[in-house]
Amino acid sequence: MRRIYFLVPDVETAKRVVDELLLARIEERHMHILAKRGTPLENLPEAGMLQKGDFWAATQRGLALGGAVGTLAGLGAIALSPESAVIAGGIVLGAGLASAGVGAWASGMVGLNIGNTRLRRFSNAIEKGALLMMIDVPKARVDEIEKLVKKHHPEAEVEGTEPRIPAFP
Repeated sequence: MRRIYFLVPDVETAKRVVDELLLARIEERHMHILAKRGTPLENLPEAGMLQKGDFWAATQRGLALGGAVGTLAGLGAIALSPESAVIAGGIVLGAGLASAGVGAWASGMVGLNIGNTRLRRFSNAIEKGALLMMIDVPKARVDEIEKLVKKHHPEAEVEGTEPRIPAFP
């Protein structure tokens, strides 16, 4: 899946784009709209916490950092206790996996409360009243969907495509 970003000027345009995407067989659960706080989105699919927050990026960083710290801690434990060399692999593996899990969990929780770093470039337009539409489509349909939106809604600005998104947001 790829995420396409569109900026649209108002709620009415967003409604028309959503209708066109539904006709193109893009499910509503794959559409996420972010607007200035207080903007009534009516029945439009609003972006959730996973789209607004930095959960995925923070989780990946925590997983990597936690795994590295745990592996180093396991190696340190082996260095301090030479008689445990028989079970050395288990110690290193266990410490690495446990720390990776804790790091991913803790970082993910922090990431939920931090604004999505990928959306910073849209903050000025959103504050001026534009709506950001994030549409998740299969890789093979990216060009088709971009052309569809631009054909029927020239006021919509295609702002790029995210290389990949998690399969289960």
